[in-house]
Amino acid sequence: MKEKDALIKAYSGTEGLVHILKDMLEQKGITATIRNSSGDSFLGGTPIALDLYIRQNDIKKAESIIREFVKKN
Repeated sequence: MKEKDALIKAYSGTEGLVHILKDMLEQKGITATIRNSSGDSFLGGTPIALDLYIRQNDIKKAESIIREFVKKN
């Protein structure tokens, strides 16, 4: 994987907020991936927080969207 294609964590939050932000980013052409790295779902529980990842080369494009989202939520 090229460095510019590397995934970086852009946001962590509740399931609902992560999905809202993912949709906002994807409407702007930014591919986002949700991951549950806590392992809670493996144990049968509901994860407290999910992580949203985007490609490194989309950071500049996503910064203002994420910043505004965090400010409002």
